[in-house]
Amino acid sequence: MPRYDAVLFDVDGTLIHSRPGIENSFAYAFAEMGLDPAQIDLSRYLGPPLRWSFGQHFSDEADVERAVEIYRDRYARLGMHECSLFPGVRQLLERLRAAGVRLATATSKPREVVLPILEEQDILQYFDLVGGASMDKSVDTKTAVIRQDLTDPNFSTGRVLMVGDRRDDMQGAADCGLPAAAVLYGYGSREELEAWNPVYLAPDCAALADFILQSV
Repeated sequence: MPRYDAVLFDVDGTLIHSRPGIENSFAYAFAEMGLDPAQIDLSRYLGPPLRWSFGQHFSDEADVERAVEIYRDRYARLGMHECSLFPGVRQLLERLRAAGVRLATATSKPREVVLPILEEQDILQYFDLVGGASMDKSVDTKTAVIRQDLTDPNFSTGRVLMVGDRRDDMQGAADCGLPAAAVLYGYGSREELEAWNPVYLAPDCAALADFILQSV
């Protein structure tokens, strides 16, 4: 019997190498809003919710919403196509599905945004649930996304694991009472992730699959 019955996956930095599309879209949005993107550490915003990210630079809520709108427009046209699967992701998902593990996404991207990306990358078929943020503020944190996933009957019982690459993923899991595994090939540093005492630090997808499928 696998160690876990179900797994919630972050998407950016965990399943998909999406840095180019995200950073290019942030740079475009900041430039359109009158800021010089060359003076901004865009890597800070690989993972956190958009409104939080733009809120670090704009105090007016209307400006934040305008920046989000500009970002999403550019991302829908170009950014979503500037990504690729991390090595071993497809094999990871295939192994878990073959073992009967239920799979879901828990991403800060809105569901409407992540669905076509999963489809384009040809991994949508592996998931029982595509969980994500809302376009508005109603589900706008990783904690809220995970909590929403856990209302689904396939994920409301049993041993559920959260997998991610940033502190938001670790905090969301902790807030919802879930164990979390961290991937070291993503966008978060070992130091950032170790602070949350994850149950496993995965160097690659094959090792992550081995951990999840280890008999208990």
